[in-house]
Amino acid sequence: MAIVKGFMQITGSIKGVSFYTRRGSDKVIMRTKGGATKDQIAHSPKFEKLRKQQKEFSECAKFGSTSRYAFGGLHRFADYNLTPVLVKMGSNLMKLDTESEIGKRNLKLSVYKQCMEGFNFNRDYPFNTVLRISPRWEIDREHLLAEVTFPRINTDIDLLNIQKLPFFRLIIVIGTISDVVYNPDIEGYEPLVYNLDGHSKTLTGKWNSTQTILPEQTMTIQMSEKEAASITVNVTVLLSVAVEFGNVGFTGEPVEVKYAGCGKVIATR
Repeated sequence: MAIVKGFMQITGSIKGVSFYTRRGSDKVIMRTKGGATKDQIAHSPKFEKLRKQQKEFSECAKFGSTSRYAFGGLHRFADYNLTPVLVKMGSNLMKLDTESEIGKRNLKLSVYKQCMEGFNFNRDYPFNTVLRISPRWEIDREHLLAEVTFPRINTDIDLLNIQKLPFFRLIIVIGTISDVVYNPDIEGYEPLVYNLDGHSKTLTGKWNSTQTILPEQTMTIQMSEKEAASITVNVTVLLSVAVEFGNVGFTGEPVEVKYAGCGKVIATR
């Protein structure tokens, strides 16, 4: 069934043609249906290369999901679709494995962890344009511990309050992503460190007025001892930060406003 949203603006399907929209775009996308059958793709020799590519793409898609878990939910502030960007990053990392054949290439973020450092969740108003101070940070990989120090914040100068909301708070997240390798025994991919693949811990600061001066403060966060005991060179540690804005809720207490905030990955180790 097609849905008309205005003059010649349709979503749905009509006789083999699908119309749909996605967040971050006001355009209606049209796609035709059809092509090879599922059985042909799964068994025909003609599609052997495609099956190998699909196997890798599936793992790159999982990398995108794992990364979002490692962001500790901060991807909710994104003003664009992070998924295809992260999937593309996973694909590029796989291509760097020149020793394995297609369909069996490994995805090792730990070797190229710098590609994730500085990753912004926002394009219109990146983190450093909203919070105009430079946090200092330290990461203790061995104990999965991180400290972030935010210098003095004068909200009149250092905070870009786009929606003119009355409250804001700071959030930090420490997360982990494991390298993923092809295992011929299962004919598929698996993380080298299961219990650190897409794990995170979040520390949310208290609400502050957007009309104030905050003294320098340090936020400290640490994952569990059990998780720290599993750390290896095949695990990448991510440290992310965010600023979130809030409004007065029904009870008079501050509540978060959907999409009102921004964040980024400030460091990887």
